[in-house]
Amino acid sequence: MRLLALLVMLASLAAAESRTPVVVELFTSEGCSSCPPADRLLAQLDHSQPISGVEIIALEQHVDYWDRLGWTDPYSSPALTLRQQAYATALHSDNIYTPQMVVNGRAEFIGSDAGRASQEIERASRSPHANVAVSAGSGNVLRLRVDQLPPLHLTDKVDVLLAVTETHLSDDVKRGENAGHRLGHAAVVRSLTKVGTIDPRRAGGFSMDVKLSLAKEWRRENLRAVLLVQERRNRRILGAASTGL
Repeated sequence: MRLLALLVMLASLAAAESRTPVVVELFTSEGCSSCPPADRLLAQLDHSQPISGVEIIALEQHVDYWDRLGWTDPYSSPALTLRQQAYATALHSDNIYTPQMVVNGRAEFIGSDAGRASQEIERASRSPHANVAVSAGSGNVLRLRVDQLPPLHLTDKVDVLLAVTETHLSDDVKRGENAGHRLGHAAVVRSLTKVGTIDPRRAGGFSMDVKLSLAKEWRRENLRAVLLVQERRNRRILGAASTGL
């Protein structure tokens, strides 16, 4: 029985490693009444992983421009609003809005559209991607590695980004459009930091060890580290990987 259990575990690990990672970002806010359905869709994608051969890496990003309209979102960040604005520029969008879903930095749409999400995730999985790995060691140290990059735009730079996400979060909203509702969240971006840059004009990849700084209120068993490789100007995500902490 032990041998059978070991074989099953090894088969599961091999299947996970063969999946193609696709990054699904949701820009949302607890102050937005149309956002909870999109939050639930992202949580479902993250939990059930419904698309064969694809590892969906979810990033729920709470913007701050709803905060002045009655309810201050405890997860909101001006840095995440700036990230959404950068997508608007790259994707030639006239405005930013919530809920907005962005798949691999190349397609944007209303974040509650499950059919469009499945379509764009499957399309993104067929694009060339880098070999990206992140593994957790002792003392909050992460080992990062990027190689085998796909063809790059030589006039652009490639940023290596590290996010920490937390799932199983919920809040009782007291004011604003969602007043009186308890909202649940998955894969909430707690931090997003640039840890390096890759020059596409030079051969080679990227590797380094990073020590994470984790806030006391974050529940470690619900945290994941996500490594993103993204072209700076056109915002195309070239590869990603994640690990539990």
